[in-house]
Formats: sequence, structure tokens, C-alpha cells
Amino acid sequence: MNKEHAKLLLVVVAKAPVPGEVKTRLYPDLAIDEATHLYSCFIQDRIKEIGNLTSVDLAISYTPEDSKQYFTRFISNGFHLFPQRGKDLGERLSNIFEDKLAEEYDGVSIIDSDTPDLPRSIVEQSFQLLMSNGVDAVFGPCDDGGYYLVAMRRPHPDLFQHIPWSTEAVLAATLERAGQLGLKAELLPRWNDLDTFEDLIDFYNRHRHQLAEKNWAGQNTFHYLSRMENITQRFNT
Repeated sequence: MNKEHAKLLLVVVAKAPVPGEVKTRLYPDLAIDEATHLYSCFIQDRIKEIGNLTSVDLAISYTPEDSKQYFTRFISNGFHLFPQRGKDLGERLSNIFEDKLAEEYDGVSIIDSDTPDLPRSIVEQSFQLLMSNGVDAVFGPCDDGGYYLVAMRRPHPDLFQHIPWSTEAVLAATLERAGQLGLKAELLPRWNDLDTFEDLIDFYNRHRHQLAEKNWAGQNTFHYLSRMENITQRFNT
């Protein structure tokens, strides 16, 4: 099917920035309130970067289930809201594909909220690849062995079962399962999600020469990091 005539959906999966519940791997390098605010910057950057996508419906799938109030601020940006459901990441991703592809979407792409500087061009590329002949799934590889994006045209629940979630083997195991299921998978450019303090150092270093007056993906996150001495002091000596 031609992408120009396809009904497509982009879903951002996000947690409400509740203190003590998000980015816990950043403790104790960051205080709890710092990690919480940082994650809210991730969400803001994601919404800002993809909010101008055209010919694609936009949604946020949030958790926990009672956190809708926080995300209602993004309705004005054109995002539909619905809660995640499932006992682990695999079930939650699978249920999104099952539910949304049943709504007559021709393709659904699910993206994380931990790669705030990911440009919209890569998101657009996920749909271009997905709507190519013979492609069943598209993945965006992360440096830690997981993936920041997964896109499919049909639900494949088995693709998300018995995967070692939260390990460096997530993508490798998923691609192996895709092969067992006879699915053709394509990969997007590798991108780093921000899970550890060293990830933050790398992010700041990559962007510290960006022009402040120009808009670019990840700007809110960078500006917040630039106010942290334990980040900036490494580059001021």
C-alpha cells in the first residue's frame, strides 16, 4: 500500500513523571526531583518534535492507569490518550498493536520517551520502511541492546512473548523470534536512550555546541542538564 494513502498511527509510550517512579537508574547521581523533572523534559521534547508530523495520527499511551490528568495537557497538540494495559512491557506493546490495528489503521509505530533528541525524520522513516513491500516489522535499535521504536502492519503477539525484557538481549531475542515466525524485519539508525548518568554525559557532550536560538530535538532536556554542575563541570576544566 502506498504510504500517502495509508492510515497511520504513531503512539508514544510514556510514564507519568511521578517522583521515585521514573528514571530510577539515575539515582544517586541525580536527586529524585531532578530525575523526575528530567523525565518530564524527555516527554516535552518528544511531543514537540513529532507534533508537526503530517498524514499521521498521534497518540500517547500512558501509565499508570490513573495518570490521565497529567497527559491531558497534550491533547491540544493533537494527541489522543489511552492507558497502557498488560502486566509487562511485552503485553503492553502487543495490546497496543492489537487494539489500534483493529481500528483499521494500516500501520502503527510505537516510540519510547527516553530518546528526546530523536529527529522526526527517523520516525517518518519507520513508516516508509513499514509500508514497503514485504516488510512486517521495523525496529529502532538502542545502544543498550533494546529498541526505541517498533512498528507493524499486523499484530504478532508471539513477537513479544518470552523476551528477556530490561536486558541487553531484548532486540537480538526479538529479531530471532521474528525469524522463527517468518517475519521480515527492517532496522532504523541506532540511537541511544538516556537511562544512565553516563548516557546524560554523552547527550550533553553531543549537543553542547548547538545554537541556543535554533529549535532542535532534545532542547528542553539539554537546557535542564546544562543547569546541573555534576554534568557541566566535566567540560569546564
